[in-house]
Amino acid sequence: MRAVQDMIRPVTNICCVGAGYVGGPTAAVMAYQNPHLRVTVVDKNEQRIRRWNSEHLPIYEPGLGDIVRIARDGSRQFQFTNEPIDQSQRPHLLNFPGRNFLQHDAQITVPARLPNLFFSTQVGECIREADIVLIAVNTPTKMKGVGAGSATDMTSFEAVASEVAQHARPGAIIVEKSTVPCRTADLVRNTMAVHRPGIHFEILSNPEFLAAGTAMKDLMYPDRVLIGSSPTPSGRLASAALASVYAAWVPRSRILTTNVYSSELAKLVANSMLAQRISSINSISAICEKTGANVDEIAASIGSDPRIGDKFLKAGIGFGGSCFKKDILSLVYLAESLGLHEVGEYWRQVIVMNEYQRDRFSRRVIACLNNTLAGKKITLLGYAFKANTSDTRESPALEIIKTLLVEGPREIAIFDPCCNPVVVRAEIKALVRDQPALKEDGGPIEVYSSAYEACASSHAVLITTEFDEFRNTPKAASKDEPASLPTKSPDPRPFPNRPNGQTETELLSLHKYLLSNASTAENVDDPLGRYVPEPACESDCPDCGLIKTSGYSTAGNSGEGRPKTRLDWSKIASHMSKPKWLFDGKGIINVDEMSEHGVRVESVGR
Repeated sequence: MRAVQDMIRPVTNICCVGAGYVGGPTAAVMAYQNPHLRVTVVDKNEQRIRRWNSEHLPIYEPGLGDIVRIARDGSRQFQFTNEPIDQSQRPHLLNFPGRNFLQHDAQITVPARLPNLFFSTQVGECIREADIVLIAVNTPTKMKGVGAGSATDMTSFEAVASEVAQHARPGAIIVEKSTVPCRTADLVRNTMAVHRPGIHFEILSNPEFLAAGTAMKDLMYPDRVLIGSSPTPSGRLASAALASVYAAWVPRSRILTTNVYSSELAKLVANSMLAQRISSINSISAICEKTGANVDEIAASIGSDPRIGDKFLKAGIGFGGSCFKKDILSLVYLAESLGLHEVGEYWRQVIVMNEYQRDRFSRRVIACLNNTLAGKKITLLGYAFKANTSDTRESPALEIIKTLLVEGPREIAIFDPCCNPVVVRAEIKALVRDQPALKEDGGPIEVYSSAYEACASSHAVLITTEFDEFRNTPKAASKDEPASLPTKSPDPRPFPNRPNGQTETELLSLHKYLLSNASTAENVDDPLGRYVPEPACESDCPDCGLIKTSGYSTAGNSGEGRPKTRLDWSKIASHMSKPKWLFDGKGIINVDEMSEHGVRVESVGR
């Protein structure tokens, strides 16, 4: 038998199976930070791959476009002046240890870069060429059969594992990137053995800890990277090989290694405990509304206790998204399958409280409008489950819409700055089947591309997603940012002399700084002059057609540093129907200011 060291080759080629919210961004950052690696994302969905290969990326995530453009398209050679625009920042920069800013070039030339990120539908071929295969497919909650409503639906994962087993080269490292039940590594290992008996493959668990809306920051500045492996010499070598990919930009101290089962379970527990905190503060918000206490003041008070901390204590209409609910339910199913029914019931109550909070908000809207919505227009600002994402999976807004529909309103208007109106209409049509929903089908729901049109003549505006555009209060400094992310965005120059030049992280920080200091009138997306032209679309590109017909742009993943343009609430209020109601489901509205506009405000926990 060959030596263990010979079984695991140096990593030169990575294949990621799954081009969704996890696979696409993860592979993009790996390629961006490792120009010497070839990274290919494969998916059988031809439309999704087409969009990844165009300017119309299939998902919205701030900063994603900047990284994809460099890794997928390559870049030009460019130069920049290695001096901060504001010389007064130099003393601040000197506080960074280990960086001698007195020794730097006045002008820096960055060489051209070749593309190393590719998107393909040739699944088997790309798997065969890879040293590392990441499995990043969707693993939703099972909806029928044994374990329905709690167990994880492993259909897609099992299909991909089978395909990987058939095509992977001997010695390839197979990585679980999807969120999976504990001991899934055994399933993968058995699948490999069935299809390729006698050939050794190492199975790793490398769960993602990405939050929609901040996924690129979470990838670029992670609090931790978790890699689980078997406790064997070959397992540890495989873990080290994957760690070397992350080490291109992640400090070694943040790359944690465990056994494979601990890694699988850690992801479920992390999401479950975060969701538990949200449900806990939401339960207190109900008490606050009955007693006159303010949930924000309660959260600030208990959050200052270092034993508790202030993260995930923002009351609202409950959590959504594809992770929290299904991961809690997976933990519930695991506990119940082990005979730990009290443990399962404990965690199930987190889901119960979340649904209660969402339904309580809907009932409050109806009660304030005299228990009838007949003849009234209701507007929802926000459809995605959280800000700065187009991800609508398990969005609380959809369940609120279903509740309001029963009351027979004249119109339910929807506006979301990140969601494609065509996609929203299609989703509502698919999920609301018991009655006509969309106006085009005789229902009351209309999806708008303008917030002002959506709010015109509205009797009540509901804020269901915490987009900065909807605020009339300053956004509080977030303490949820990754630990290594700078709290400010000063000019990162001057960069020190280095034999290998500037890192991609440094160049990206300069790109963002220049963007944030450009006026909106300049409309500069490439301040360094680095980009090469994006791939041209076919003449029948449906996304280009959407832009022409609706004015909605499917681009917008670039320009992360640009400030958001906030809504003019005085303009909205002047065109609302009386009495004017605003229901703040996210705690982002200043009540006194809205009162000046003649708007009554109801807010969660206040």
